[in-house]
Formats: sequence, C-alpha cells, structure tokens
Amino acid sequence: MTRKTLMSWSSGKDSAWALHTLQQDPEFEVVGLFTTVNEEFQRVAMHGVRAELLHRQADSIGLPLEIIYIPFPCSNEQYAARMAAFVDSAKARGIACFGFGDLLLEDVRQYREQQLLGTGIEAVFPIWGTTTDTLPGKMFASGLRTVITCLDPKKVPEHLAGQELSPALLAELPEGTDHCGENGEFHSFAFDGPMFRHKIDIRIGDIVHRDGYVFTDVLPVHG
Repeated sequence: MTRKTLMSWSSGKDSAWALHTLQQDPEFEVVGLFTTVNEEFQRVAMHGVRAELLHRQADSIGLPLEIIYIPFPCSNEQYAARMAAFVDSAKARGIACFGFGDLLLEDVRQYREQQLLGTGIEAVFPIWGTTTDTLPGKMFASGLRTVITCLDPKKVPEHLAGQELSPALLAELPEGTDHCGENGEFHSFAFDGPMFRHKIDIRIGDIVHRDGYVFTDVLPVHG
C-alpha cells in the first residue's frame, strides 16, 4: 500500500529532483506540493521566487500546490503556529509523509524531523546523502534545467546571478564550493525537466543586492 505524500517545494533543483525520485518509488504516492511564502512580498524566502511561478511549476507537474503564508516579520511562535495548522490539516486528509530535498545538512534534517515528531507524519529524504559533486551531472543528463535566483557574493561570483546552471557554470565556482549550493552558496529555480510536463517560459528581470545577497527576479513569460 502506497503512502500519501506531500512534497516540500522550494522551487529549486533539489526539491525538483527529490520529487522526481519519490515519483519513481512505489512506496510513495505524491499527491501535492507545499511551499511557505512571505505574505508581504509574495515570494519564496531565500529563493526570492514569485508565487505566480510556483503555480506555473505546479501546473506543469500536474499536482496541487498549497501555499502556507508566513507574515513579515515573523516570530518563531507565528511560524510554528502556521506550520502546526498545516500539519494538522494534512494529517486529517490522510497524508502519511512529507518529502524534503535536503542532501547533507544534519541540523536541517533534525529540525524537520523534530517538527513532525508525534504528528503521525513521517519526514522522508529521498536524495539524502547523494554526492553533491556528481548530482548536478545526473540532473543535467535528465534534462533538468535551473537558473540561479539568489547567491552569496562572498562565496560565488556575482556575475553568475540569473545564469542557467550548467557544467560550464560549475567550472567557474571557486574551489571548495558545494556544487549543489548546500552551504548557502546559491539557490535556484527549476523551469524544465523530467518532473515537468512542459517547459516553463521565463525571462530574467532585475538583479539586486539585498541583505548581503544577490537576488535575480525571474519573471514569467506571458504568451
């Protein structure tokens, strides 16, 4: 019997690859996506991706998207309350698992597991432990395409903002940079790949400096 699963969706390559992995595992039935979005700016935190693009991704994937709106600023208590309400709702609908795209950060994994402890919903990590220097190659080979939406200029050259992740771009990264950006070097937006039924048409907008990071405004192309 398959277990009904919701995928934590950041809009980037790792959650996309984790979704793709779960969809090929007969133990899990992925029935939807969920994302936290800044209520004031209508964007995914850190990735800086517009909510409209989340809906386009979900439409192409063919799964419903649930957005958990987080106030700005947001206290730990407010965040916990909104997430707890979502967990309760998911449990009532028969959800057995939440999927996450984490790869190697133990503290992040432990936090997620702790948040779900005692709820009856299991945290699952389908790509956990995958070697991050080889994973991008597997993504490229599958047809997964992403652009860099946010980077830390102290770790990654600024001119890579808004560029598509590729073997050539990875070759430009400073020595010691995690090729999946697991140490906060960069975040991405996935617009094509095996988890999508059709490519999402995008264009690159403004590139801005904010709070010590470089953000790229990815815009949907309206046909």
